[in-house]
Amino acid sequence: MTALDLGRPSLSYAALGDSFTEGVGDPYPDSGDHPHGHYRGWADRFAEHLAAEVGEVRYANLAVRGKLLRQVVDDQLPLALELAPDLVTLSAGGNDLLRPGADPDRLARGLEAAVRRLRAGGAEVVLFTGVNMAGGYMRALIGAFARYYLNIRSIADRHGCHLVDQWSMDVLTDARAWDRDRLHMSAEGHRRLALRVAEVLGVPVDGHWDEPWPPLPPADRRAARREDVRWAREYLVPWVGRRLTGRSSGDRVTAKHAALDVVKRADG
Repeated sequence: MTALDLGRPSLSYAALGDSFTEGVGDPYPDSGDHPHGHYRGWADRFAEHLAAEVGEVRYANLAVRGKLLRQVVDDQLPLALELAPDLVTLSAGGNDLLRPGADPDRLARGLEAAVRRLRAGGAEVVLFTGVNMAGGYMRALIGAFARYYLNIRSIADRHGCHLVDQWSMDVLTDARAWDRDRLHMSAEGHRRLALRVAEVLGVPVDGHWDEPWPPLPPADRRAARREDVRWAREYLVPWVGRRLTGRSSGDRVTAKHAALDVVKRADG
């Protein structure tokens, strides 16, 4: 894929997906008053990078935490098609794969149908694989995720989409790239991913997404065990409870930025 055309006077961008794209794990310092809502995230950060290079960037973020692929397609895709953006980022399916019996190939067919509609509308589309988190509680599911990501690579090839391959981003396997819930990226993880998206699309940025992490102090096994217990109590048990009762973290959440509004430069 060629780089994004940055010579145009204006560019519109819509981000679709779940908590990954909403930006959970990367709160704004002034989140209570910020017009984009509580979370920042890689998509907001990338929109700011774009705004530093294009005369005018108009941006919408339709992503809502906890959404399944069919909900993204049913609720967000029609609005994105109505907005007719020049650029769309789409990441969905991860929440489906966390549920028993999920079929990666069936999910990929649903994702491809959405991509086909976006491309037919004239949008440049960016797709994502996930991070290779083969350890911990994800170990039993990694095969299904890997199969889904292989499908996503094929979809990107068939439809001329840009691909952000997080699977190859080893820096994101570091625990410091993840929030305390171990499911969403930390602010630093989101910052690095925004730099990677910019690189894939040919948007100049300051900084390098693959900058090595500083050395860690020696491991404290007792502290690590205490942290595991705290994580299970505060995050794992509530997550399992929502699965068992059919609830979602996004049940009462709406898109944080549902219209195409002008983005200010990061330094503005």
